[in-house]
Amino acid sequence: MENFEEKASLCALNRIFGFDPKVALALISHLGSAAEVFRLSPEDIDCLLGPHSKYRDLIVPSAVDQAAEELHRLGSSDIHFTGWTESDYPDRLKECPDAPVGLYVRTTTPLENLWKPSPTIAVVGTRDISPYGKEWCEKTVRGLAAGGSRPAIVSGLALGTDFYAHRTAIEEGVPTIGVMATGPEAIYPWRHREFAERLYHTEGCALVTDYPPGTAPLAIHFLRRNRIIAGLSDATILIESKIKGGGMMTSRLAFSYDRDVYALPGRVDDTRSQGCNFLIKSKIAEPLTSVSELLESLGMETGAKDKKMSDKEMIARKYGSDTEFTAQAIAAVSLIRHERGITLEELAEKLTVSYSKVAQLTGALEMDGFICVDLLQRCSIGKNIQ
Repeated sequence: MENFEEKASLCALNRIFGFDPKVALALISHLGSAAEVFRLSPEDIDCLLGPHSKYRDLIVPSAVDQAAEELHRLGSSDIHFTGWTESDYPDRLKECPDAPVGLYVRTTTPLENLWKPSPTIAVVGTRDISPYGKEWCEKTVRGLAAGGSRPAIVSGLALGTDFYAHRTAIEEGVPTIGVMATGPEAIYPWRHREFAERLYHTEGCALVTDYPPGTAPLAIHFLRRNRIIAGLSDATILIESKIKGGGMMTSRLAFSYDRDVYALPGRVDDTRSQGCNFLIKSKIAEPLTSVSELLESLGMETGAKDKKMSDKEMIARKYGSDTEFTAQAIAAVSLIRHERGITLEELAEKLTVSYSKVAQLTGALEMDGFICVDLLQRCSIGKNIQ
């Protein structure tokens, strides 16, 4: 049976020591439970934390009462709280020295089923993702989903890399965990509200945060939440990042937790690849150059050795092997594969056909999943020929 006093005490400590969880975890370990912390006298607190500790006037029984009221309010919602000493707190995160005292988890899945033994992989990167990064983000998540272990994908629900990682995971039917920098009831950015609701209503998926209800999306909160992304994951994959950024922090934290780190190499003069290239050069990350090699490195290969069909073979199977349209389609896909982000106008020029002809050609290729065309008319490889 659940110990409600312990849960409320953990919730209270999470609020009090949110920015300094190591102190709270040390107190819990020393005293044997969170509830015992609130049985300390002021003199005991002075002895343990020093006579001038800022926490002296916060460790009071009324803090537990307020936390209990919060838990009762959460009881009527799809938001759950789990604390560091409870059985449904994720074991991977508990291994980290700066793990949060508690987590708010928004999900329709029982908490004990969220943290299964199957691997968890963080996929992170810049919000300003390039067509190259988007292609590799989606390709990597699809490859992980096709592997034998089908891991859960962890990311930060932000724009760019995070969104594509979460969305592709849901499309491929693997669990995904969105770690937020706000309270559990708030979604940031707002434009992801509908997607976030779809996410946490999907079996095995959840939104996670250590920030209590009412917490605003401040910059410092995004930096601190990165430790949870890294801590929940067996390995971290950095898709694209500038030399400074949240993805870089997550990768470094993962490395400090003795977890595997991978990074997608890029052009040396592309600022969105400078962070990845630096991690590879510094021996912090292994280069991500092949999804099959990644699966093998992670021990997730399926064991199947089926030969992958070439672009030409797949396009010919779809449109016939001896038509002008097929030849143009093969040429177009080849250009798009080697010149990621090429526009329709540039494609028409290189194929020496009219713009209307290339628009018709790419329209068919996009409909059949061979390519993708964004709002700026930039082309990238589609999911059917990753």
